[in-house]
Amino acid sequence: MSTQNPIFIPGPTNIPERLRRALDYPSIDHRSPVFAEMYKPALEGVRRVLQSAEAEVILFPSTGTGAWEAAVTNTLSPGDKVLAARYGTFSHRWIDLCRRHGLDVEVIERPWGEGAPAVAFERALKADTRHAIKAVLVCHNETATGVRSDIAAVRRAIDAAGHPALLYVDGVSSIASMDFRMDEWGVDIAITGSQKGFMLPAGLAILGISPKALEVVSSARCARCFFDFRDMLSTMAAGGFPYTPPVNLIRGLSVSITVLEEEGLERVFGRHRRIADGVRKAVGAWGLSLCAKEPALYSDTVSAILVPDGFDATRIVTHAAEKYGVAFGVGLGEVAGKLFRIGHLGSMTDVMALSGIATAEMVMADLGLPVTLGSGVAAAQEHYRTTAGRGAGAMPRAAA
Repeated sequence: MSTQNPIFIPGPTNIPERLRRALDYPSIDHRSPVFAEMYKPALEGVRRVLQSAEAEVILFPSTGTGAWEAAVTNTLSPGDKVLAARYGTFSHRWIDLCRRHGLDVEVIERPWGEGAPAVAFERALKADTRHAIKAVLVCHNETATGVRSDIAAVRRAIDAAGHPALLYVDGVSSIASMDFRMDEWGVDIAITGSQKGFMLPAGLAILGISPKALEVVSSARCARCFFDFRDMLSTMAAGGFPYTPPVNLIRGLSVSITVLEEEGLERVFGRHRRIADGVRKAVGAWGLSLCAKEPALYSDTVSAILVPDGFDATRIVTHAAEKYGVAFGVGLGEVAGKLFRIGHLGSMTDVMALSGIATAEMVMADLGLPVTLGSGVAAAQEHYRTTAGRGAGAMPRAAA
């Protein structure tokens, strides 16, 4: 696979040259003021991206899965009950992680392609008159199906039930790419990683924790050591880490936030929406459809594209890599072989998206699918050229 071509998987994403240079940094004494000078701005910047005035931000050397584990083990105890819906691979994995830690998970099953069921959550919470449920777990953007859930609606459901459960949100493939309002939506723990919207290599688990969630840390009885919030918080005040930190990634995170804020978060969100709309126009021109059941659920960071019955969608991904040196995402779990995914998040522009759309067309034509070459490209081109310059265009030159 050519490293000259952009990748179209929903993470890790393309790394802009400016961030690659930021990562190229010599070893330093991580207990010196030099580290604190890059660490504190990174924490403050994440808080702004989360649109929170009060969240405590914690970074761990890990990925989004590590952030899941940190959230669970620092706030819950074996035997505690949590409420979750299963509607994709990553919501399923979070449920599995909780069960491995001895938690009692009440699972609401939903068809893959639907989002978090706020109405069903409210019903389950109202039935829980003893308030045994300690937390509600939601994937904001289910990366396997290209579905974005309404987190504000989930918060309204919790409040309507008059329930004290905490709200934990997986924003791994949404935060820093799509609008995420931690305080407004009443999110108690928000998790993400460095390798998606922040446009860095994998290796940082990023958490925003509300004051309400911090209150239960001291009483939580799940075992934790490496991921202990208390150890991290006790050293953060002085700008330190309880063990050796990933200095280069933390420096990169600080620069990434600078890049995002130079573009402007609203413009970042608008760029992702606009690029995603172009991909969706292409999908319609191909005569195909998305896994997401309705437009309100469409993700602005990944499109999961269904193929005709009887065709193995994994062939598209394999052929694209072998013949054209371009990476698309395979179907996962229940949708394996039924769809392929085009990731359009992080460092992505109209022109980059067009190259992915064109490649997908060539691959499908090569494999005998009834797709007219140029149809999707033309549909996306028309969208991009008629919406260019409306406050959500290409990334700034220095960030590309």
